[in-house]
Amino acid sequence: MRERAYRLRTPRSRRLFAALRRSDDPDVTLLQEELDRRDRQLREAHLLIEQLRAELEEKKEEADALRRVGEATGSAFDLEEMLKVTADIATRITGTDSCQVYLFDPDRQELVLRAADESLRDLVGKIRLKMGEGITGWVARERKPVLVSKDAYKDHRFKLFPEMHEGEFQSMLSVPLVTRGEILGVINVRTRRPREYTRNQVRLLSGIANQVAGAIERSRRFRQLERHAVQLHSLSEVSQAITSNVYLEELLHLFVNMVARTMGYKICTVMILDTARNELVIKATQAENQEYIGKPNLKVGESIAGKAVAEKRILTVLNVQQSPDYASPEIAQKAGVVSLASVPMMLQGNVIGVLNCYTAKEHVFTKEELAILQALATQAALAVEHAKLLVRSAVIQEMHHRVKNNLQQIASLVRLEMRYSKYTTVEDALNDTLSRILAISSVHELLSRDLDTVSIKKVAESILNATKQSVVPPGKIIHSQVEGDDFLLPLNKATSMALVLNELVQNAVEHGFKNIHEGRIEILLQEQPDCLWLRVTNDGEPLPPGFSIRAEDSLGLSIVETLVRGDLNGTFSLENAPDGQGIVATVRVPR
Repeated sequence: MRERAYRLRTPRSRRLFAALRRSDDPDVTLLQEELDRRDRQLREAHLLIEQLRAELEEKKEEADALRRVGEATGSAFDLEEMLKVTADIATRITGTDSCQVYLFDPDRQELVLRAADESLRDLVGKIRLKMGEGITGWVARERKPVLVSKDAYKDHRFKLFPEMHEGEFQSMLSVPLVTRGEILGVINVRTRRPREYTRNQVRLLSGIANQVAGAIERSRRFRQLERHAVQLHSLSEVSQAITSNVYLEELLHLFVNMVARTMGYKICTVMILDTARNELVIKATQAENQEYIGKPNLKVGESIAGKAVAEKRILTVLNVQQSPDYASPEIAQKAGVVSLASVPMMLQGNVIGVLNCYTAKEHVFTKEELAILQALATQAALAVEHAKLLVRSAVIQEMHHRVKNNLQQIASLVRLEMRYSKYTTVEDALNDTLSRILAISSVHELLSRDLDTVSIKKVAESILNATKQSVVPPGKIIHSQVEGDDFLLPLNKATSMALVLNELVQNAVEHGFKNIHEGRIEILLQEQPDCLWLRVTNDGEPLPPGFSIRAEDSLGLSIVETLVRGDLNGTFSLENAPDGQGIVATVRVPR
C-alpha cells in the first residue's frame, strides 16, 4: 500500500492511474509520453555511466602512465638515461608522434635539448633556445602550458629549426618543468595531424612534467651532495699533502695539481706577493701553455687577481676572454680557459698571494665551491708560512754552524801564526790576521747570495781587489787579472780555497815584489773532468836556488800546504816560471 501511495503522490501519476481504472480506453498519449521520458532518462543514465567509465579508464591510464614514469625516473640513476626513457613513455601514453625534453642551463640562461624520441636523438645537446625564445622559451618564461591544435609552426612565438623537420608536425602541447617555483625545463609533445588536446591530456602531460621535475631536482641535489663530499674529501686530502711537505716549491706544485684534479679545473695557479715590488709572481701552475707560464708579473690592483689581492675578497669572472678587466685575454684564449675565480691567500688579515682557478668552459662558481676554495687557499697560506719558518730555522742553524766553523778556522790560523810567525810588530801580525779574516769574509759575502755554492772566480777577484787595497804599499803598482773557467764549490771547500788564494797573492806581493816597483799577478782557473786547477803567476823575483816548500819556515806557505792537502785533498807546488821571470804556484784539487 505504501508503494502504491508513493506512486500516486504526483499529479501526473494520479491522472495516469485514474485513466487506467476507467472502464473506457486509457490515455494512450499520456502513457507514451511517460515511456518516452523514462527512456530518455535511461539513455542519459547509460551515457553518464559510459562517460564515467571512460573517465575512470582515463584515470587508470593516467595513473598507470604516471606510475611508469615514476618507475623510470626512480630507477634510472643517470639523468640522461632517465630523460630518454621519459621521452619514450610520454610519446606512448599521450598517443603523440614526437617528444622533446629541454632543460634550463642557468649558467648560459638557455634551454638545451637533453632528450628526444628516436628520430631526433642526434640533435640532443645541439638545439638551444634563449629564455622566451620560441614556444618552448615562452612556456619556460611564463611557466604556463601552450596548446596548438594545428599549424604550430605558424604560431607567432614559434622558432623553426629545419634540422628537426618541424614542418611535418601540426599540433604541439608544451608544459613547463617547475619545482619549488624554479623553472627546470620544458617538455613538448607533437603530432603530425591536427589534434585537439583535452584537459585530461594536458593534465596527464603536466603530471609527467611534475614527476620529471621532481626527479631532476633529486638528481641535482644528489650530484650537489656528491660533489660537496668529493670537495670536502679533496680539502682534507690537499691539507694533509701540503702540510706534510716542507719544500715550498714542491708544496705549491703539489697543491695546484691536486686542486685542479679534485675540483675539475682546467688550470690552477698560485701567485705569491712580492712585497718589495708590490707584485704578484707565478710560483706554481700545472698549465702546459708556455705563454701562460711566462706571463709577466701583476701589480697589486691590476687584472682580476691583482684586484682580488687589493680588495682582499674573492673575485669571479664568467669569461676572461671577453672581460675588459682581465690583463691577458689572448693568452687565456690560447690556453683554453674561460671562467676564473681569484681567491686571496690570507693569514691574520694579511694577503700573501692568490689562488687562480680556471675552467675550460663558462662556469658559475657556487657559494659552496667558493667556500671550499677559500678554505684551500687558507690551508695553502698556512703551509707556505710553515715552510718559510722551517727554511728560516734551517738558515739560522746553518748560520750558527758556519759562524762556529769560521771562528774555529780563525782560531786555527791564529795558533799557526803564534807558532810560526816572526813578526817584528803587532801591527804586522794584525794585518796578516785581518787579511785572512777578510778572505773568509769574501766567501761568505758571495755565499749569502746563493746559500749553497760559491763562485771561485768571484772569490779570486774579490781577494785581488782586497789585497791591492790593504797589502800593496803606496807608490807600488800591481796589475792583476783572473782568467779561465768559473767553477762552484761548497762552503767548506770554498773557504779553504779562498784562504789558499789569499796566502798565494799576499806572498807574491810581499816577497815577489819586495824590491820591484811594478809587477803583475795572474790567476788562472781550469776545470777538468777529474780535477780543478788553480795557478797563481807573478812576474816578480824568482825563488832562490834550492828552494823547498817544506824546508821553508813560512807561515803563509804552511797554511797553503795544510789547507790543500788536509781540507782539499789536493797537491800544491811552487816553482819558478819557465822563462825565469817570476814564480808559478799550482794547486790541483780532485773533483
